Amino acid sequence: MSVWHSLVNPERMSVKEINRYLDHAVLKPEMTRQEAIGAIRLGLDYSVRTACVRPCDIELAVEMCRGTTTEVSCVLAFPHGCTLSAVKADEARHLIAAGVDEIDMVVNFGFVRSGLWDEVVADIQAVTSVARPAGVPVKVIFETAHLTLEEIKRATRCAIEAQADFVKTSTGFGGEGATVQQVQAMLDAGEDRIKVKPSGGIRDRARAEMFIEMGASRIGNGYTSTAAICAGGGDVSRLADGDY
Repeated sequence: MSVWHSLVNPERMSVKEINRYLDHAVLKPEMTRQEAIGAIRLGLDYSVRTACVRPCDIELAVEMCRGTTTEVSCVLAFPHGCTLSAVKADEARHLIAAGVDEIDMVVNFGFVRSGLWDEVVADIQAVTSVARPAGVPVKVIFETAHLTLEEIKRATRCAIEAQADFVKTSTGFGGEGATVQQVQAMLDAGEDRIKVKPSGGIRDRARAEMFIEMGASRIGNGYTSTAAICAGGGDVSRLADGDY
């Protein structure tokens, strides 16, 4: 696969096309309930693919998204990923029971950096073995800022072996976000056997379109960037860690 099909798509995607790629992240730990409501409502205004929420906001998000084209995704073992695999499995059961449509889990990226590949597969399988029978797709977050390109490729193959649905670059809370090189490593290793979700640092339409042109199936962005990505506007000057 080439680095990307073209830097600029000659026919720009419409708002109604690009919005369906977006996992609109509402994940800041300090958010009040009213702030979370406002952020989820913003995603609904743009008919994003999913509102990606904190576990404590699942019930709220499910209620708000009911009857819309926006589904609910939720993070698991977020943001550090070093929870026991058995605890991750139990958390997945709770998230599914609460009504999530998709799960974004953080893999134990310390295991990835250690080359403990059997443990990496087992960590992901702890979640996919619960989610797959329930029909809930699993995205595996690597926190690629801490990994080499070879580690990213090997972790992608582990995610395939563990029957995950997506690999994802970043939490938005642990260093730089998605880079072209990291996303290309995932695409190359995935060989169309797993979908790729860049996340982190995608704060405008041009960068989102670039990753989609490369072959990304989903985009992770902080809720404060959704207007800029969809409509090509919006004030992103106040973005910081945790805003993707």
